[in-house]
Amino acid sequence: MATLKDYKATIDSVTETEMSILDSLTYLHAERLRRGITQKELADRIGMSQPQLAKIEKGTSLPSLKTMARYAAGLGLVVHLSFTPAGKRQSSK
Repeated sequence: MATLKDYKATIDSVTETEMSILDSLTYLHAERLRRGITQKELADRIGMSQPQLAKIEKGTSLPSLKTMARYAAGLGLVVHLSFTPAGKRQSSK
């Protein structure tokens, strides 16, 4: 069975920066589900509409850093931004 890592390796139309954002969103989405929070509940917590949150979670809308921070805060998390030399991407947690 193919894994998400296998699938991601085949994607060449997404930049490394966009992939990093998608990785972060995947983490946040999984965390929301793990905690049993609905899209509507989270959207209400962070002052966003449920359809807007759905677009972000589907990857059809890339959020700003400010929006990602709101999403994380709604789950009781904090965004940490880091910089690394080009070509030495850190693995996501």
